[in-house]
Amino acid sequence: MTLDLGLRLRTAPDGARVSLPPYDRTGIQVGIVHLGVGGFHRAHQALAVDELLRHGEAREWGICGVGLLPGDAVMRDVLRAQDGLYTLVTKHADGRLDARVIGSLVEYLFAPDAPEAVLARLTDPATRIVSLTITEGGYNFDQVTGEFDATAPGVVADARPGAVPTTVFGYVVEALARRRAAGVPPFAVMSCDNVQGNGEKARTVFSAFAALRDPDLGAWVHDAVAFPSSMVDRITPVTTDEDRALVRERFGVQDRWPVVAEPFFQWVLEDRFPLGRPAFEDAGVQLVQDVEPYELMKLRLLNASHQAIAYLGWLSGYRYAHEAVADPVLAAFVRGFMDHEATPTLRPVPGVDLDEYKATLVERFGNPAVRDTLARLCAETSDRIPKWLVPVVREQLRSGGEIARSAAVIASWARYAEGVDERGEPIDVVDRLAGELVPLARSQRDDPVAFLRNPALFGSLVDEPRFVEAYLEALASLHRVGAHATLVELFGDGPGRGDHLRT
Repeated sequence: MTLDLGLRLRTAPDGARVSLPPYDRTGIQVGIVHLGVGGFHRAHQALAVDELLRHGEAREWGICGVGLLPGDAVMRDVLRAQDGLYTLVTKHADGRLDARVIGSLVEYLFAPDAPEAVLARLTDPATRIVSLTITEGGYNFDQVTGEFDATAPGVVADARPGAVPTTVFGYVVEALARRRAAGVPPFAVMSCDNVQGNGEKARTVFSAFAALRDPDLGAWVHDAVAFPSSMVDRITPVTTDEDRALVRERFGVQDRWPVVAEPFFQWVLEDRFPLGRPAFEDAGVQLVQDVEPYELMKLRLLNASHQAIAYLGWLSGYRYAHEAVADPVLAAFVRGFMDHEATPTLRPVPGVDLDEYKATLVERFGNPAVRDTLARLCAETSDRIPKWLVPVVREQLRSGGEIARSAAVIASWARYAEGVDERGEPIDVVDRLAGELVPLARSQRDDPVAFLRNPALFGSLVDEPRFVEAYLEALASLHRVGAHATLVELFGDGPGRGDHLRT
């Protein structure tokens, strides 16, 4: 028997090994509006609220998902057909599978269809938190200066008087302006994106947009609205047809868009919610006063290390993260990066054993059940390396620390961006800046620093002799002998290899 999530769930069918919501979803009130519903949100924040609901809590904290982009129409159709329900499958490294149907997403609105319905939900006094997973690039700021880009076409259009919003900035600020005018306190804006200081960054960009409309409104958004920072962590690969078949055949659930994730779950959140919040601590969330140490740990150890295996792994012929870290040469390289380049830039992290954390990361990368693709890790690099890896390089240059592995990672991105692999096969470079990056990368055999001459991505690194020396050595080796041989040649003698590049 197959359970169709298009039907309201009441009892599990015979033989279905899936945990259904034990709570009555009728009467759950929306308290959170989430912008940018994707796999990660559904495997992370929505899971936390579902956990609370299963324990009889948080019935005033149901989630209304909002899709802002044209491509979100698919999510609209799926969630409406399934009454907001979907299956979350946890894949353990030993092959075990756990499945549960998540019921915390009680409404979904597609903004292009109904902008006023979205604004009505945002201005409802019951909405006390607006959360975001809009990707790193969604914050629309200059990578070097950190300033909001007021010239983006969508921003310009949304800032005009009386404009119907289309961007995240337009919707959030218009809703805040309406609440202010009506005497309704502002909701908290909770970023769950991989952006350093994501709360403060959100404060900067949303208040900057508001100031384009009205300087007084901009100052009010900056001063009156809470923007708690958070660190979120759970590897959540893109859902495949194989995953859909697995959910159908193994668990007897017909789900058009299930989510798969690793067992690891971490959420560290600043406890700044003037209008209240769910009891997230009862769902395993760590509430703290300062997220930054945890955030830097995650961005520079997990996210930057993903970049360390992505391009070198792809060029070495691997297509999945677990394949890449099963290679002892690549595994030693990424652990060397963690130990000798990323870790020295971190602050003390209360309650965390960094050696244990790093060992756990390598184990997580190596989970073969998750099948996290290198293509996913290689995508949208212009929004990733500048935020996750370039700060490591800058701090290590200032302190005189090692930078050889970081330089090799950036060189591997430049080599990957040429769009042709070591076998002569095409590479699909998925990046918002691909149109300018690919031609630059293809010119670097004649002009080896061409890729680095991009201050929006690398700042002044092209003017740092020690970094350029390490970068050019790695790039030349990638062209001469290929990615895997480069790792052996430059770093194969152990963690200390590459120290000659420090001077």
